[in-house]
Amino acid sequence: MTKKRKFFSGKHRWWVLLFILLGILSCALSTWIPMLKPVQPHLQVAPEKLIEEPLFTLPVLGDFYLFNTLPTLILTLILIFVLAYAIKRSAQRMEKDLVPRGLAGAFEALVETLYNMTENSAGAKFAKQIFPWFAAFMIYVLFANLLKIIPGFETIGIMHHAAEGGHDIGELFGNWYTLLAGDAHGEGYVLTPFLRGISVDLNFTLGLALISVFMTQVIGFRAQGWGYLLKFANVRTLFSKPFFGAMDFLVGLLELISEFSKIISFAFRLFGNMFAGVVLVALIGSMLPVFLPSFIYLFEFFIGLIQAFVFGMLTMVFMSMVTHSHGGEEHAEAH
Repeated sequence: MTKKRKFFSGKHRWWVLLFILLGILSCALSTWIPMLKPVQPHLQVAPEKLIEEPLFTLPVLGDFYLFNTLPTLILTLILIFVLAYAIKRSAQRMEKDLVPRGLAGAFEALVETLYNMTENSAGAKFAKQIFPWFAAFMIYVLFANLLKIIPGFETIGIMHHAAEGGHDIGELFGNWYTLLAGDAHGEGYVLTPFLRGISVDLNFTLGLALISVFMTQVIGFRAQGWGYLLKFANVRTLFSKPFFGAMDFLVGLLELISEFSKIISFAFRLFGNMFAGVVLVALIGSMLPVFLPSFIYLFEFFIGLIQAFVFGMLTMVFMSMVTHSHGGEEHAEAH
């Protein structure tokens, strides 16, 4: 009979003790060294401009500025391409010995799991159409959510003068400075980070929501043809049975409103949860030294993972639902 190994036994308890001691040490040092005192960052909903001058001006859209979510978007795409290339190389090596292992083996298991979930929900007929959107949304949103918890995000940037709520700065070396705790004694500064998580930009979440809802309608139209439009304007029995026909027509209008509400729900659910995590990390980090908020970052990791799965899963479920007819003919006969 084998004994179960406890997590906090052996060397694990010493790691826990080490981090507790480091937390106590950081608390003590922050009271003696001003530069180690935690500083509450400047928080705002909209992304910040890295430069005040516009990059270019479009005739209809107007000025285009460099916001700090744009470099993050480019970095996210680069990392996804790098990951895809690494998986391709790993898959080529895996083909030689026919043993699933390494990065390609892990990704193959993930893809197979997601495809089975899609097939169980939508059926084998429509799984190939829905799966790419489900997997793409989930993986992309997961990258966007987890990238912002990497050290350096939203903590390294450009110092700007603040009209109110600014801090004093202390020189580190060269042209590098750090914010000091407490209000400014004169001219204050705030930090505009070079990189800000794109999942806390409402433009990004709204764009994903528009794509998700639009492609849901496309798949519904492919599955049901022109009959799919009767879901929103059911006029089958409007003249033959006026009372029930009017009720069906009103239900169709409610379905149309619900499709638009999905855009708002998708966009604000992802944005709200991820922005709340930023605020939580900022507040905890400004009250406690560097080692103690690590549990909050672990919580942020799970929130980012869950929100990516929820966004992709809802997209897959909504796409699966529109592939099935609402049974308008049977409903009309029942009347």
